[in-house]
Amino acid sequence: MARQRQERAERTRAALIHAAAEVFDQAGYHGAGLNAILQRAGITTGAMYFHFKSKEELARAVIVDQAAELQWPRDKKGLQQLIDVCQYLAVEMRSNVLFRAGVRLAVEQSEVNLLDYSIYDWWAEQFGAHLAEARELGQLHPDVDEGAFPQVLVAAYTGTQIMSRLATNRADLPERIENMLRCLLPAVAPAEVVATLEFPGNGGETTP
Repeated sequence: MARQRQERAERTRAALIHAAAEVFDQAGYHGAGLNAILQRAGITTGAMYFHFKSKEELARAVIVDQAAELQWPRDKKGLQQLIDVCQYLAVEMRSNVLFRAGVRLAVEQSEVNLLDYSIYDWWAEQFGAHLAEARELGQLHPDVDEGAFPQVLVAAYTGTQIMSRLATNRADLPERIENMLRCLLPAVAPAEVVATLEFPGNGGETTP
């Protein structure tokens, strides 16, 4: 019985987060109403308040859980894996509502007083793991700062996806991300290493 209650609670929480992601994605934080979220989730106000005390808490959950449904590419290593992951994310952002809404809220949070930087640190850690692997493979310049570059990459990715959203509703995001990486990677890797890397435009794969 206890397990059934726990499973039901987990399903309710997941339904709330998904419904909230859909509404936040369409309307932004300010335009999203709790009634619209509850109606979409098919959940009562009391059930929501068991999990989340406010719309702000629900928005934070969408930000934190934004990567929960991603299926990361795992076939490559080092800088090639970094490229594949970045391109995979660009494709997912066009179809994965939870991911897209979480990213939107993370970008807009200064406007709604959420002010939680932790998700950016989390993404930097993911990118940093691939950079550390690239170091082990001998792919990096000796003086590369493995702490600074992932932060720069997160910032560049964030800005690039915002520009793509405004310009084409992210239709050109994979192309923009490829251009971003082609500009940034020579700063961390020798030309002979960059020449071996594959992008979607020259035969690379981005599927998980």
